Amino acid sequence: MITGIHHVAISVPDLDKAVGFYHEILGFEKVFSNSWFGDREQADQVIGLERTHAKVQMLKAGNAYLELWEYIKPKPEAQNFNYSPANHGIAHIALQVTNIHDEFVRLSNAGMTFHQEPVDLGNSFAIYGRDPFGNIIELYEVTGERAI
Repeated sequence: MITGIHHVAISVPDLDKAVGFYHEILGFEKVFSNSWFGDREQADQVIGLERTHAKVQMLKAGNAYLELWEYIKPKPEAQNFNYSPANHGIAHIALQVTNIHDEFVRLSNAGMTFHQEPVDLGNSFAIYGRDPFGNIIELYEVTGERAI
């Protein structure tokens, strides 16, 4: 039986920069970190790769966990910073916020990029932005009864 989503993982080229953004700017709490250098057979079995070398930081906001990965080996392929949200794969993560307009200004001032200001959807407001690596983050504020 599936009881819910435990975490979302994002592979990043610079774990320290990612933690700076997700922890220091977005306010995610640090839960634990880990790293290994090709000597983690169990991790390799789970991942399906051999002799991995990686650093990991688990973060939490509310009931949601975010797992940031920096792979050193195997060498990852770079993601196009301006990838389309219509591409196959994970399109974005959505963060529920209060006062989306204040968060929009705060995050814009901190360097997060947005293509426009938040949009009024009737019972909610939403807007897509990007983290320092181009991953899409939606800010979402519930303002009415029927918004999900």
